[in-house]
Amino acid sequence: MQQYNIHNAKTHLSALVEKAAKGEAFIIAKSGKPMVQVLPLNDKIPALQRVGFLKGKIKVPKDFNRMGQDEIIEVFEA
Repeated sequence: MQQYNIHNAKTHLSALVEKAAKGEAFIIAKSGKPMVQVLPLNDKIPALQRVGFLKGKIKVPKDFNRMGQDEIIEVFEA
């Protein structure tokens, strides 16, 4: 995969965007250290897990905040 430093990427931004739009991914680096990967939008981007994905699959007991309370008190007051 082609790598460009930040200065070169800024100088040739239009051409690099066209390159990515045609399906060619590339990396932008700072002082030789890869910083970001540029991918065309049609590439598969891994989806993040959404909050609440277990809704309806588990049940939280009503006494959840008090579970193990006696044991915890015993450990700290012993």
